[in-house]
Amino acid sequence: MTTANKPQDAITLLTKQHRDVHAMFEKFENMTDRAKVSKKKLADEICQALIMHTTIEEEILYPAVREATEETEDMVDEAVVEHASAKDLIAQIQEMDPGDDLYDAKVKVLGELVDHHVEEEEEEMFPKMKELKLDLKALGEEMAARAAELQ
Repeated sequence: MTTANKPQDAITLLTKQHRDVHAMFEKFENMTDRAKVSKKKLADEICQALIMHTTIEEEILYPAVREATEETEDMVDEAVVEHASAKDLIAQIQEMDPGDDLYDAKVKVLGELVDHHVEEEEEEMFPKMKELKLDLKALGEEMAARAAELQ
């Protein structure tokens, strides 16, 4: 069994996705204005990664966290609203070209929004998930399977 197929718990899986997309945003930031084709390709990859990530969180993780206790309701609601903002920017970026006004700004703001969202998940939601003793292995397996379907 290779490492790629090794079941990961939900937190490990999501944290890796967070790091991967952060690295993509950093790579985008370092591209020159002349690298239009590469920028478009990378921005599209970022958007696809985020669409997959938000989908598995909304379909699998958030309902599990919400069901565990009423205490998590505000936390999950906020995460859902942050996803909606990200999805709105993603849709705009996907319709644009790197030469368009505000293209780089929108990708940068999306990166900042994602960084903020990731920080909250990792510092608040993930510790709460451990505290609530959610079945992180089962959630991880379910999310990995859904992610594979979406890619």
